[in-house]
Amino acid sequence: MKILHVITSLRTGGAEKLMVDLLPRLKAKGLNVDLLLFDGTDTPFRREVENVGIKVFDLGIGGFIYSPLKLFKLIPYLKKYDIIHTHNTAPQLFVAILSYLKRSRLLTTEHGGSNRRRTIKGYRIIDKWMYHRYDKIICIADKTKQNLLKYLRVTLPGVIVINNGVDIVRYANAAPSGELEKMAPGSRKIIMVAGFRWEKDQDTLIKSLKELPYGFHLFLVGDGVRRPELETIVRDENLGDRVHFLGLRTDVPQLLHAADYVVMSSHFEGLSLSSVEGMSVGRPFLASDVDGLREVVKGAGILFPHGDSKALANEIMTLEDFPEKYRSVAVTCFQRVGQFDISKMVDGYAELYKSL
Repeated sequence: MKILHVITSLRTGGAEKLMVDLLPRLKAKGLNVDLLLFDGTDTPFRREVENVGIKVFDLGIGGFIYSPLKLFKLIPYLKKYDIIHTHNTAPQLFVAILSYLKRSRLLTTEHGGSNRRRTIKGYRIIDKWMYHRYDKIICIADKTKQNLLKYLRVTLPGVIVINNGVDIVRYANAAPSGELEKMAPGSRKIIMVAGFRWEKDQDTLIKSLKELPYGFHLFLVGDGVRRPELETIVRDENLGDRVHFLGLRTDVPQLLHAADYVVMSSHFEGLSLSSVEGMSVGRPFLASDVDGLREVVKGAGILFPHGDSKALANEIMTLEDFPEKYRSVAVTCFQRVGQFDISKMVDGYAELYKSL
């Protein structure tokens, strides 16, 4: 059984991180898995996958993701594999179109609770057709499944849930990085790990610094199309000496351990891997009270109202003023993440492939 995962790129994000974590473990279980990228730009994630022996192919470097030429470049790959497993919009759509040429078993993973195309008038018709071309649609959380079916307004028998997972042991046992202390000696450190994309809300977190004492510094791990916009916000708020852009990193566990607070400020999520990772390092975790975060964080970490920078700052200061609460929140966060261990996710995918 030959399995091909197809994704837009390996730049940054939850779906991309899933490839890094999932594929080597599937290979260790004896499954023959390869990876195909629409955009083969060299990134830390791509090197990490290749370094563990996963074959990575691509349809070119950069360029327009929705170029019709990619349809023709995809055809040879569909003929070589028994199972095609797609991630993200362009691969989902293009593989569905080509499914008429060769009916491999098709799977796709729905990574978010929402996306931009759901706001396009009339696009639901295309999505209904597209999803019906897949044998199985894997949602990364119950809420992701609920939102998808509500949006499509149809019943799809092939929709299942396999919760995202992380390597909890790796994150829990990482040694703190000394880099953050060198950049901001003696400061209280807040960190957020997320792509700079429209689903995320780094804006609120940046603005919360205005409400916090000068000794607080913010470290943003990630990159993306909104970076110039976020840099403008930092300049406009006169926070250039307190906000640090760390870019794409492969030492996220070490960076998380070096922080005092881990935050996920977002407009919506599917099931955020970064959030589970952030709850694994023995620090208080704070998140926007939105779909995809609420289900993971409620009763363990702290939820703050969506887009409310003052409320976020107040929650952080409460933890500062009450050390016992700080420790208690950190403990309950770590206890919660046990249900999201990566081994459960890997077993779910492996069993699904074998069932097909």
